[in-house]
Amino acid sequence: MATPTVLATFAVLKDHVKLKVTQDSVAIDNFVFKLHYRATFLLLLSGCILVTSRQFIGEHIRCISSAGVEEKVINTFCFFTSTYTVEKHMNTTAVELGVASHPGVGPATKDDPVVHHAYYQWVPFVLFFQAILFYVPHYLWRIVEGGRLKQLVSGLHMACLALNETPMSINKNVTVPSKQDKDDKIRQLRVAFVNRIHLNRPWAYYLGLCEVLNFINVLVQIYLTDKFLGGAFLGLGQALAADRTNGQSNVLDVVFPKMTKCIFHKYGPSGSIQQHDALCVMALNIVNEKIYVFLWYWFIILAVITSLGLVWRILTMLLHSRSSMFNKYVFQMACPGKYNPWSVLTVTHECHFGDWLFLYYIAKNLDNYVFKDFLLQLAEDMQAKRQSHARTLSHEEEPLKPTV
Repeated sequence: MATPTVLATFAVLKDHVKLKVTQDSVAIDNFVFKLHYRATFLLLLSGCILVTSRQFIGEHIRCISSAGVEEKVINTFCFFTSTYTVEKHMNTTAVELGVASHPGVGPATKDDPVVHHAYYQWVPFVLFFQAILFYVPHYLWRIVEGGRLKQLVSGLHMACLALNETPMSINKNVTVPSKQDKDDKIRQLRVAFVNRIHLNRPWAYYLGLCEVLNFINVLVQIYLTDKFLGGAFLGLGQALAADRTNGQSNVLDVVFPKMTKCIFHKYGPSGSIQQHDALCVMALNIVNEKIYVFLWYWFIILAVITSLGLVWRILTMLLHSRSSMFNKYVFQMACPGKYNPWSVLTVTHECHFGDWLFLYYIAKNLDNYVFKDFLLQLAEDMQAKRQSHARTLSHEEEPLKPTV
């Protein structure tokens, strides 16, 4: 009956997973952005839940000690202080020769170097902190964006079905607007875009800044994770691949030991200090090693995808006003369908990059039929505005006639 328990454990994440697209949902970012604040955020929270749930692995640590020390006491002490492994026994040869019972566990003198392991008690806190950091750029972007796109495109999600003279209600949450409502909303959107033709530039700059923050954040997270694991994270994937080639598992035993040692001191009956050498089973590291091996691959893939997203953003800045084929391709990706190339060329050549990017996100949130009407009318407005501006300049440059 483990399935209901597992589902109950991850039920806390259900509010952050929105697979159903609602009528009023508006896209204000792209797929790469969602990989940070949705996919990575959920992965890190899932890992945080796993390492704090005893129902999957039982007790996080179990220590065996000599008589005179209660098991609960030694378990609690070794978990909240630290355990250690002996470096000279961290190889499979020592285990095979019978010198050590487990990798890193064996007799040692005061001069033998040891490695202390105290990170495991901080893993859930670090994972939660990393999840918050991956969500921060999206949170900042939502504050800066302020629902501007939602205000402009609200009411147009079902406009492609506007065939009647009166609105039609499908159910309590879905209403198909009338033809007049659709035309009025397109006109309002068109007027708002033309009147704010120079006010959309900060919108695009802030979006680009948040995308750069995503890239910086994933690089910082790789660095911080490496420091947290004592410098063993950056080369974890390569070392693991080398171990698999050699048929060994030294890397995981070194970074995430399953058996460790712990020393506990207490006073004896005569007041003398007694030393108890405990052997601890680190069941928690079974989960930790899976989490961090997965995060190594995930962070590398995410960093590469995010860098490609930034390269794409630079290409859009360079080509948006130079190539009609590029614009046609981009807008067909945003809103699949056929467009009048003249409309795309007229609108995009008149736009600054900030206005072009804002127009692109309008296309992402509109149906093909609605966006085509909007684009045709917007092209006419832009041409009329350009002709009016040209006439104004010609009147200003016309020389004054001398009076008699």
